[in-house]
Amino acid sequence: MSYATINPYSGETVATFPFATDDEVRKALDDAQSAFEAWRKTPFAERAAVMRKAAEILRKEKSEYARLLTLEMGKVTAEAEAEVDLSADIFDYYAKHAEAQLAPRKLDVDPSTKGEYKLLAEPLGVLLAIEPWNFPYYQVARIIAPQLSAGNTLLLKHASIVPQSAQAMQKLMLEAGLPAGAFTNLFATRDQLELIINDVRVRGVALTGSEKAGQVVATQASQALKKATLELGGNDAFVVLADADLDKTVKWGVFGRHWNGGQVCCSSKRMIIVDELYDRYREKYVKGVEGLKAGDPFDSATTLAPLSSQEAADQLKARIAEAVKHGATATEVGPKVPETGAFVQPTILENVGLDNPARYWEFFGPVSMLFRAKDEEDAVAIANDTPFGLGGSVFTSDLKHGEEVARKISTGMVFVNHPTMVKADIPFGGVRNSGFGRELLDLGIKEFVNHKVVGVADIDGDF
Repeated sequence: MSYATINPYSGETVATFPFATDDEVRKALDDAQSAFEAWRKTPFAERAAVMRKAAEILRKEKSEYARLLTLEMGKVTAEAEAEVDLSADIFDYYAKHAEAQLAPRKLDVDPSTKGEYKLLAEPLGVLLAIEPWNFPYYQVARIIAPQLSAGNTLLLKHASIVPQSAQAMQKLMLEAGLPAGAFTNLFATRDQLELIINDVRVRGVALTGSEKAGQVVATQASQALKKATLELGGNDAFVVLADADLDKTVKWGVFGRHWNGGQVCCSSKRMIIVDELYDRYREKYVKGVEGLKAGDPFDSATTLAPLSSQEAADQLKARIAEAVKHGATATEVGPKVPETGAFVQPTILENVGLDNPARYWEFFGPVSMLFRAKDEEDAVAIANDTPFGLGGSVFTSDLKHGEEVARKISTGMVFVNHPTMVKADIPFGGVRNSGFGRELLDLGIKEFVNHKVVGVADIDGDF
């Protein structure tokens, strides 16, 4: 697939972009390595100034940056502007905290071990970031803000349907004062990605995307002996206990499943409701979805966006049909979506049995799987019956008990009385088929550094 901006609401092809040539890729590698040799020595204060400036530009030009998100992948305006703000928050976070997070740490060694020992965090070098289309700025910011702050340099291979957003991020960093070559967007081919991963100067790969893409990239990285982090799919459980405040829970359920058009790895995809509340929750949930408004994402009144592309919409419809073929019940709900554009009618899937493969799929769009749990124990069992392990949530009036239940759910993130939360100062990542590694906070910045021990000892004789 070529790189192109195609408005998912109108279907109009706005702009196309040629693939990078092999010579352009090699030059980007040369430039990234040259930039690394200087950037790694740049004081933290200067790196922080670049991060702060990037945040300042994003906030100052929020409307223009947000417009590209709506144009390229159909994000409604309010959510597009929120993504710009979140990206700015991430740059600000590392401007403030990176130096302390990477400060040398004196090791508390046994007194019998003579000398002084420190643990240093040094940048690895050139990194490759492979990022998806659903959050074109945020996904990039959460890898480049920490890794540039650490002294690494990066090449970006963004999704083919958001090329202008990718270019905007490179332009942003140059305007913020980042040296040329330290962060370069490439309209790379899959073959060129393998070339980049195998280049001796590239020391790590960070991918956010599908399981299939993660398998390919992880294999290539491991064969090249390169560090990799993978942020893959999710099938988050939205567990509703018997004492939940139903009205509040339903509001969060509608939001948690339908924000960003339902195209979120940590969206509330599986709603697991204890038996005594199931029917009431379902009734209120259907009414809540009816309150959404589908339409032009540039219209401020729109709250239900089209999917990112017609291909994505067609694939989701095919998956719904396949789930029904295997015994599930599909009920279309919500406002009637436009017949043109990449829309999918919001759908509830029920009776998704243990023998239905759809039970273990990730539906990337406005599809809600509802499960009736016999009791709390059964709800937790259903929540953990998934190959994924990204996020999840528990709804209850007893916060202490909610935390106890959250601890029983096997994911990288669980929240009580809120869908999976995305913030600049909360780490992000999962387990099992949702990937490995963490982004954001100090966990993220330390993924691609050399944790080097320096010991200084003047010892006479044997150890």
